[in-house]
Amino acid sequence: MKELIKKLLLELGEDPEREGLKGTPRRVDQSLRFLTKGYHQKIEDIFNGAFFTISSEEMVIVKDIEFYSLCEHHMLPFFGVCHIAYLPNQKVVGLSKLPRVLEYFSRRLQIQEQLTCQIAEAILEQVNPHGVGVVIEAKHLCMMMRGVQKQSSTTVTSAMLGAFKENPKARAEFLDLLRNNARY
Repeated sequence: MKELIKKLLLELGEDPEREGLKGTPRRVDQSLRFLTKGYHQKIEDIFNGAFFTISSEEMVIVKDIEFYSLCEHHMLPFFGVCHIAYLPNQKVVGLSKLPRVLEYFSRRLQIQEQLTCQIAEAILEQVNPHGVGVVIEAKHLCMMMRGVQKQSSTTVTSAMLGAFKENPKARAEFLDLLRNNARY
C-alpha cells in the first residue's frame, strides 16, 4: 500500500520525497489499516459469550456511543453517535459489547444506512432479544467538504427489528428516551 500512496502523491502533483511527506505513505498505510480493521474480526469474538440470564425483560439502552467510519463512496470520514436498544429475552449481554458491535461494523468502508441495519441485525442474531432498535446521527465530510458543502446537516437513520418494529409503544418508548437528555 505504501507504493500506492507514493503514486497517489505523485498524481496529486506532490513530491513524496519532500521532508513533510517522506513518512506519509507509511502513516497512511497504518491509518487505513486501523480504520478498516473490522474486516479482520469476527462478530462471535465481539460477543465472546458475555450473556447473562435475567428475569426482567425491560428495555436496555446505550446512548450517545461515538463512532467514526469511512464513506465507501469517497473514502472520507463520517462520524457521530449511535443509540442502541434491545428488549431482553431471558438474557442480557455485557454492556460493552454494544459499542464493540458498532466499532466492528464502522471500521470498514460503509454507508450509514447499511451500518445501522448491520448493527441491529447482528444484535438480533447474537443476543436473540424480543427486539432491537438502532438510531445513528452523523455528519458526513463527503457532504461538508465537497459536493453540496452543507456543514450543518446531520443524517439520521434507524433500524427497528422485532418488537420495536411491531409494537408502536416499544418504539415510542425508545425514541422518547433518546429525546430525554437527562444525564445520570
